[in-house]
Amino acid sequence: MSKLNIDQKTIKDLLISKKSDFLIPDYQRPYAWTDEECETLWNDIFTFAFPNDDYTLFDSDNDEYFLGPIVTFKNGENKLEIIDGQQRLTTIMLLLRAFYSKFDHMKDPQSVKTRETIAKCIWKTDEFESPDINQLKIDSQVASDNDKEEFLEILRNGITTDLQKSKYAKNYAFFQEKISKLVNEYPSYTAYMATRILNNVILLPIEAESQDTALRIFSTLNDRGLPLSDADIFKSQFYKYYSDLGKKDEFIARWKELEALCGRIFNPSTGTPMDELFTRYMYYERAKQGNKNTTTEALRNFYEKDAYKLLKQNETLTNMEKLAEFWNKVDKQDTDYFSERVLKKLFVLKYAPNSMWTNIVSVYFMSKKDNNEQLDEESFYDFLNLITAFIWAYAIERPGVNALRSPVYPELINIVNNQPVTFDNYKFDRNSIKNKIKAYTFSNGRPITKSMLTWWAFTDDAQKLLDIETKLEIEHIYAKKRDEVENVIKDKGNLESLGNKSLLEKRINIRAADYRFNDKKKYYQGFVNSKGIQKDGTEIHDLIALADSKNDFLENDIKARNDSIIDSFVSYLDSNNLIM
Repeated sequence: MSKLNIDQKTIKDLLISKKSDFLIPDYQRPYAWTDEECETLWNDIFTFAFPNDDYTLFDSDNDEYFLGPIVTFKNGENKLEIIDGQQRLTTIMLLLRAFYSKFDHMKDPQSVKTRETIAKCIWKTDEFESPDINQLKIDSQVASDNDKEEFLEILRNGITTDLQKSKYAKNYAFFQEKISKLVNEYPSYTAYMATRILNNVILLPIEAESQDTALRIFSTLNDRGLPLSDADIFKSQFYKYYSDLGKKDEFIARWKELEALCGRIFNPSTGTPMDELFTRYMYYERAKQGNKNTTTEALRNFYEKDAYKLLKQNETLTNMEKLAEFWNKVDKQDTDYFSERVLKKLFVLKYAPNSMWTNIVSVYFMSKKDNNEQLDEESFYDFLNLITAFIWAYAIERPGVNALRSPVYPELINIVNNQPVTFDNYKFDRNSIKNKIKAYTFSNGRPITKSMLTWWAFTDDAQKLLDIETKLEIEHIYAKKRDEVENVIKDKGNLESLGNKSLLEKRINIRAADYRFNDKKKYYQGFVNSKGIQKDGTEIHDLIALADSKNDFLENDIKARNDSIIDSFVSYLDSNNLIM
């Protein structure tokens, strides 16, 4: 069982202690508080310290203001490495330093005594309890924070200039202004406020025995701000590795560029964009290890093996940069890198029923790229067809991304070993899969519905590549509103079948009153409205073809189209050797 040291403390008790030697580690995010958070903090503390604007109403023995936890662990250098509480502790230090500077010009006994106390909170003391202005009680090594030295310099000398634009400088100036205003409006209150901050504002320091324990505590306790991501921890390992090689600045520049790139191209449902890159790369490394275990390790557990061995290799960061650039080309639909037919397949995969395809394609790229980071177009095109057919069919047989692990993980190993990908043990029976598709309820809420419709749209050779940012919705060709009025559809299940559905751009807003097919055709084809403005039609060629060839779309048309989609998909499975 992990040991924890937990003891509620005032700001003074926490900071005056000789054990207080805080480090904001390299993997933390830069300081992020703005004057808005500082304003809230100041107003809250002022209201707390002076109830009803009356300093005599404060009970110095019992009144407490809880500021939050500070989660740390003692690292190898005997410093308290901050996992949670960086933002609030940094802000408190700036606030105390602003009071210290103001008290330098005040000679009353209360101000002088308070200033002496604050000094012991900011600087380490010698054996005679005298502050050593060369030794701060907090240090910052945040790799991505270009302003950290400015923070430390403010604590050392209490001076800022108009040229300093960091959040540290702005917030310090904010507190200086607030304290000056306090002195002018409530001259007798200033020492009281500083003292009540020191003695009655409470923090909850939680010292864990290890970084891992501290991170778990943070994940449990934190309900404000952003928790440290796995990528933040990995960054620290890279940082230390490249620093030891004398390449610290090079690493920081590369990391920032990689982080910015991932921020543009990845939008994961959980974790950060950088976590997403580490995840996709993990599948490549797992495959190289021959790991087909269907219980996938947590990201941090995978990379921390053997003292983060994988993150202490030059090729790892380089490989991840190459992988990120590949996905950047996918996101930009780079026609210099991909053929149009490959880009169409990638567009279809964007609407896959789950995200496993991104890991499969990542492993394929890392394994099959040549020295110029190029892929063989023909092989890649065939591969994309294969995984599309398999993932779509398997999602109907066994919905859920976890179900894909059993058939996919062995194939990832085949990819890295340059063996053919066949899914031999998971092929489909023709009649069985056909009947399952026919019996499947393709409701709009099921991801596979849009997956099938996207695949179907791009089986049409005349279908143009769509912009990756195009917002697509599901259109009922025979409107449900029409059936409510006419009630001629005998089998109501046909309304929700694939045969009655198509993709349609979100921008095309069909009026509810125009529910008949003949009324809707103009929205598919494009038209000039009553104001003489051209309204573009859809880019979904299948809908355009229907609008051009039919004056109505009835139940028999729905059934015929549904059969055509299903038969075509079964043939697609067969053409990819997925029928047993």
